[in-house]
Amino acid sequence: MRIALCHFRVGETDGVSLEMDKWKKALEQLGHEVIYIAGSSGNCEAELVPALHYQHPVNNRIVANAYQSLSDYENESQLEKEIYDLAKEIENDLVRIISEQQIDVIVPNNVLSLGWGLSAGIAFHAAIEKTGVKAICHHHDFHWERELYSNPKVSFVNDLLDKHFPPVSNQVKHVCINHIAKIELKNRYGLEAVVVPNVFEFEQELIAIDDYNADLRKEFGIKSNDIVFMQATRVVERKAIEIAIDLLSEVQKKKEKLLGNRLYHNDIINNDTEFYLVFAGQNESEHYYQNLIDYSVQKGVKVIDISNRVNHERKLVDGKKVYSLWDAYSIADIVTYPSILEGWGNQFLEALVAKLPIATYKYPVYLTDIEQFGFHIIALGSEYSKAENLVEVDQSIIQTAADESIKYLVDKEYRREKTEENYRIAKQNLSIDSLRGMLKEIFIDGTI
Repeated sequence: MRIALCHFRVGETDGVSLEMDKWKKALEQLGHEVIYIAGSSGNCEAELVPALHYQHPVNNRIVANAYQSLSDYENESQLEKEIYDLAKEIENDLVRIISEQQIDVIVPNNVLSLGWGLSAGIAFHAAIEKTGVKAICHHHDFHWERELYSNPKVSFVNDLLDKHFPPVSNQVKHVCINHIAKIELKNRYGLEAVVVPNVFEFEQELIAIDDYNADLRKEFGIKSNDIVFMQATRVVERKAIEIAIDLLSEVQKKKEKLLGNRLYHNDIINNDTEFYLVFAGQNESEHYYQNLIDYSVQKGVKVIDISNRVNHERKLVDGKKVYSLWDAYSIADIVTYPSILEGWGNQFLEALVAKLPIATYKYPVYLTDIEQFGFHIIALGSEYSKAENLVEVDQSIIQTAADESIKYLVDKEYRREKTEENYRIAKQNLSIDSLRGMLKEIFIDGTI
């Protein structure tokens, strides 16, 4: 079949884009032809729908007025008109692409679930009905899971969310990435969905020091015996990165006791050893980002932001190297994954594949869908509170996690044993082979 994977953006390092890459490969291995439809293409080829862009200024204005405060329009009717005007623009492009590319099945990713693009949801629903194309909606996140989308400031937006996010149609089938979402979809709309978890391709060697990335630490002033805690996710509030700052702050307090110890790679911890929290993901919340920087100063944690030099893949920009996300992982000693809310957990899986220790908060989907596998993690708890708009967990949990982190840093055999077992468990249960098997059933005739 001719299949179109659709999203606001592709070819970037956000979780949805990365998962789409895996679906594309698995579907092509099954003999299908696959294209992308998106608002921006990053480093991929895609059929572009400009009005679908993740940061389209009109959509940004719609989001602000629909979910925060109706301030840019004289009344709700003006806002509603702009939503439908933008929807028509997207719909026209979609109908054209579906026709020209002779698409058999479209796979909207989050477009018909999240509520970020109200116009996009209306447009996709209309294009599906107008063209008769089959649709398999891949839902990574739902609007009711997010604080921003759960309390619209204008009444008609609730109606739009109920009608289009997700749509109920005989042409539309549904895929969720966890069992919590599957159950909620059934309870709210009576819709059945198949659960397809995030997976990874284990056949390729992903992390290796080579001529291209060997200078990455030096490029950012990080010495070989410095210790890097890597935050590879995007910088947004639900990632709760302040917990990673708390963890590193606690680890740093133990430096005096660690002096003279050898790290797992044999370098010695000495007075010159520095501890860094490295941001590799895009900053998508400027206010939150600044709060993190302020908090890191308060806690005495040094942050290095390398995100402007990390992309979907390697390239040169203005004569400077841009590194891949896998290059970034190559300088990590421990990965932090303190998210309090995830649809599944792409960066969690990446850390397992990279054979890196991972400090993880047990968010709800972790407890329902991931904990059953028995991965070895540096546990950051499963309950949190908020103080001054920052997430915190019990200090005793942070102290225990700091001790466990140190063990992973200085006990080479312990580190090897736990990370190798994590890799084995993940490969057995969450490989692209298992994805291919699931997609074979889903796309055998374009239906579920």
